[in-house]
Amino acid sequence: MRFKTSLAKDPKHSELVSCVAWTTSEELYSCSDDHKILRWKLLSDETSTLAKLPSDVYATDIHFFPRGLGGKTKQPQSDVFVLTSTDGKFLLISKSGRVEKSVDAHRGAVLSGRWSYDGTAMATAGEDGQVKIWSRSGMLRSTLAQTGSPVYSIGWSPDSDQVLFTNGRQLIIKSLQANAKPVQWKAHEGVILKVDWNPVNNLILSGGEDCRYKVWDSYGRQLYSSHAHEYPIVSVSWAPDGQLFAIGSFNTLRLCDKSGWSYALEKPNTGSLFNIAWSGDGTQVAGACGNGHVIFAQVIERRLEWKNFEVVVVSKKTIHVRNVTNDAKEKLEFRDRIIKTSVGFDYVVVATSSQCYVYSTKNWNTPMIFDLKEGTVTLIIQAEKHFAIVDSAGIHLYTYEGRLLSSPKFAGMHSDTLSAQSLCVSNDTVAVRDKTDEKLVHLFDAATSRQVDSKPLAHKLEIIEIALDQCGPASERHIAIVDKNRDLYLSTVRNVGKAPKIVKLGNMISSLAVNDGTNMLAALQDSKLTVWFYPSAAYVDRDLLPLTIMVKDASEFGKNPQIVDFLGNHLTIRRADGALVSTGISPYPAMLHDLVNNGRWEDAVRLCRFVKDQALWACLAAMGSYAKELNTVEVAYAAIDAADKVQYILHIKELPLKDVRNAEMALFCGNSQDAEGILLQAGLIFRAIMMNVGLYNWDRGLELAVKHKTHVDTVLAHRQQFLENFEKKETNKRFLQYSSGVEVDWEKIQAKMEMEYQKERENPNAKPYSK
Repeated sequence: MRFKTSLAKDPKHSELVSCVAWTTSEELYSCSDDHKILRWKLLSDETSTLAKLPSDVYATDIHFFPRGLGGKTKQPQSDVFVLTSTDGKFLLISKSGRVEKSVDAHRGAVLSGRWSYDGTAMATAGEDGQVKIWSRSGMLRSTLAQTGSPVYSIGWSPDSDQVLFTNGRQLIIKSLQANAKPVQWKAHEGVILKVDWNPVNNLILSGGEDCRYKVWDSYGRQLYSSHAHEYPIVSVSWAPDGQLFAIGSFNTLRLCDKSGWSYALEKPNTGSLFNIAWSGDGTQVAGACGNGHVIFAQVIERRLEWKNFEVVVVSKKTIHVRNVTNDAKEKLEFRDRIIKTSVGFDYVVVATSSQCYVYSTKNWNTPMIFDLKEGTVTLIIQAEKHFAIVDSAGIHLYTYEGRLLSSPKFAGMHSDTLSAQSLCVSNDTVAVRDKTDEKLVHLFDAATSRQVDSKPLAHKLEIIEIALDQCGPASERHIAIVDKNRDLYLSTVRNVGKAPKIVKLGNMISSLAVNDGTNMLAALQDSKLTVWFYPSAAYVDRDLLPLTIMVKDASEFGKNPQIVDFLGNHLTIRRADGALVSTGISPYPAMLHDLVNNGRWEDAVRLCRFVKDQALWACLAAMGSYAKELNTVEVAYAAIDAADKVQYILHIKELPLKDVRNAEMALFCGNSQDAEGILLQAGLIFRAIMMNVGLYNWDRGLELAVKHKTHVDTVLAHRQQFLENFEKKETNKRFLQYSSGVEVDWEKIQAKMEMEYQKERENPNAKPYSK
C-alpha cells in the first residue's frame, strides 16, 4: 500500500497553508497565511475563493461539523465549519462563506478547534493554556483546563465525554464531568505538536518536536513509538475507519498501519505539512504545505489475499486480481472511485462511491451490481451466504445475488464507529457490540433482522472483540467474546428465553480468529498460539476441553502480532513490523469436523484410529456426546482412558426408552434442566423425580412428586436414608410437613419403583440402543 501524490503546477495560495478540511470526498477547503479560504472541487479541478479574512487574522485550524449526524434529514448546521485564528477568536462560517458567528475565545491565538463526534459541543485550545468547551451555537459552557503552557492540539474521545489535549511534553485526558480525575502521562521528549483520537479503534496518535510519532491506548499505555525522524512531526491524522494513519513532517508524508509500522514514505518538495486531513471515505489525504501548495495523496495498492487469490487496488478506479495457482490475471475497472474492497468465501465485494459490485471468483465477467443509497461505505463483512455493508444509514445485509436481506438496527446504534471487532456476521446471525454500553452485544436473525432474544447478551465487563462461529445449524451458534481484561469467553446465541451459557476458554488474549470452514477458534495468548479444535466441548464435558487444544510457541512472531485470517488449516499472522507470517496446524481436525457434519461417524472413528492423536479422540468424544452418538462416544472415551465415562455410556445404552437416553445424555453434558425438561415432556414423571433425587436436588424432587401426586413416599424414603447415612436430623420444613402425613414403607416403594421400570420396558416405543 502506498500514496500516489499530486500537486498543482503552481501553488494556489501565495503564503504557507495552515489547515485543510474536507466537506465531501470531492470537495476540500484550505486556509492560508494569505488570509484566503479556498474551495477545491476535485471532480472539475476548480479552485475558488470562498472568503477573505481580515489582514490581521491568520487561520490556525479548521474543522467541519460532523456530517454523518443528520442522515437524510441533515441539520442545516452540518454545513458549518469552525475556523480558529491568531487574534483569539473562532469563527463559525457557513459553506457559502458567510460568518455566522465570531466569538472571543482566548487570550493570544486559538490554536485548535474541534467539534465532538456527536456534534453536541466544540472544544477550543489556546496559547493561553486554556481548554474551553462551547455549545454548538458558540456559547461558552465551561473552561475545562488551565495549563501553564500553550495547548497546541486537542481531540475528543469516541463517546464525546472526554477531551485529550497537549501540555508541553505531556498528554492529558480530562472528562467533562467536574469531579473526574484526569489521566496524565509524559508522552514525548519534546513539545507535543499534534494529537488525534480515533472513534473506531479508540487509539490515540501523537507527534512532537522529539521527531517521533507514537500510538497510545486510551489508558496512556504506549503501543508504538517510531524511530526519530530528521524533523519534528507537525501533523498526524487517523483515517476514518481507524485502520491507517498519516504523518506529516518537513518534505515528508508517511502512511502507517494502525499498529504503527510504516506502509510507505513520500518525500514531496512542499516544506512542512502543517495539517493533514483524510476524506470521509478514507481513500485520500490532503496536506497543508509550507510552500503554499495543497498536496493530494490517493491510497493505492491496497492488497487483499484469500486462499489462492490476490486482489490489489492499483489505482482509484482499477483492481487487479491474480490467481496464484495458474497465474491467471483479471483487470476490473469501475466507473467511480473505489472505496472498500473485501474478498472471501469465493466472492470479491467492491464498494464504489455510488454502487456495489459482487464478483464470483469463478466468473469475473458478469458481476452483480446494485446502487448504494446512502453515504460512504465504511465496512464490508462477509459470511458464506451473504455479506454486510456498513454506511452512515446503518448495517445492510445483502445476498451475493445483490438482494437486500435485512437491515438490523437498535436504539442508539452508531454505525460510523463499527469495525470488524464490534460487528460480525454468520449465515444466520448478526452480532453488534453496543457502543453506548460496551458490556452488551445485540444479536439479530440475519434473514428477518429481528433480535434473537428479548434482550441483548450482557457480559460483566466491557467487550473489546466479538466473533461468531460460521458452521453448523443456527440453534448451535456460539459467539466468542474478548473482554477488557483480555479474557476469552464462549456464549450460546439462541437461548429461547433461558439465560445464555457463558464459559471461559482462556486469558491474556491479544488477537482472535474463527475458522472459515469449521468452528475451530485460534487466539494469540501470552506469547503462545492456541487453537481450540472444538470449543463447544466446554458445553459437553469440561474435562475434555484441555485435551482439544493445540498450543504453539508464538515467540517467532515477535512482539504484539495479530491474526489476519484462519482459512482451512492455515493461519496468517502479521508481525509488529508489518511482515506477514504463515503457520499451519494439523489438517486432521478439519477433516474430522467435515466427517461429523456429514454424519459419517464410522469414518470419523477410522480417521482417529489412523492418526492416533488424543486431541482428535477428545474432539470426537465431545462431538458424539453433542449428537448423542453413543457407540462413537464409547469408543472415543475408551481411547482416552476415561473408564468412568465409558461405564456411564454403557449404562445409558441399556436404558429402554429413547427419551430417557436423551435425558441421561443431557445430564452427562451437565444440563440438568434440559434433562428434566425432556423427561417431563415425555410424561416420564417418575424418571424426572428420581433424577432430582439422584442429584440431591431434594426440594425439586418433592415439588414434582407433590405436583403430580405420585411417589411422594419415594422421595421422603430416599431423603430419610440420606440423612441417616450422615447421622443428621431433618430441618427442611416441607419435608417435615409431608413426612408426618405420609407413611414410608420401603417394600411398597421398591415394588412401585420396579413397576415403573417394568412399565418402561413394556412400552411399545422401548427398544435397545443400536446404530
